[in-house]
Amino acid sequence: MTQIIVINFGSQVAHLINRRVRELGVHSDLVPFNISIEKIKKLNPKGIILSGGPTSVYDKNSPRIAKKILELNIPILGICYGLQLIGKHYGKVFPGKLKEYGKKQISIRKNGVLLKNLKKKQQVWMSHGDLVKTLPKDFEILAKTDTCPIAAMENSARKIYGLQFHPEVVHTPKGMQILKNFVFDICKAKKDWSIGNLAAK
Repeated sequence: MTQIIVINFGSQVAHLINRRVRELGVHSDLVPFNISIEKIKKLNPKGIILSGGPTSVYDKNSPRIAKKILELNIPILGICYGLQLIGKHYGKVFPGKLKEYGKKQISIRKNGVLLKNLKKKQQVWMSHGDLVKTLPKDFEILAKTDTCPIAAMENSARKIYGLQFHPEVVHTPKGMQILKNFVFDICKAKKDWSIGNLAAK
């Protein structure tokens, strides 16, 4: 059974996100951005991860998701472009005059569940143009950087979370801890997968 689905918005590291979840021992699948609500309901995942992507949410032909996906009462984690899609649905996203690519340090204001077991200062990997400057209604800022006011945010009631940085890459040293927090503590997924599952097929 697929426990986590990773919705692919064209990020070079979408496959890596999927692999990281499997490294946690949880069955996950990479699915296209135009996956239907009906297919998601049929898969019945415990959590959804929205991957990054190379386009801007302002681009006319940029990949989108239906807002109904955000209303399925399934925990959601938006990464980079995924965060901006959440921001576009619930708040405002601003075209970034500041293109960020590389190592940054976040300051954690509130750990919550998503950033549990992380110290207040953490190195992360940023790769984005646009950014969410206005906090969406009913969301709370978890972390920021000197140039990015919303580096991590949450709506714990709806179980919708967002990261402007990439937890799946090695340049975010505590990224696996963040994914672990989401997969196990928020989604309540169970370990059910190993590399041996592939060999058995």
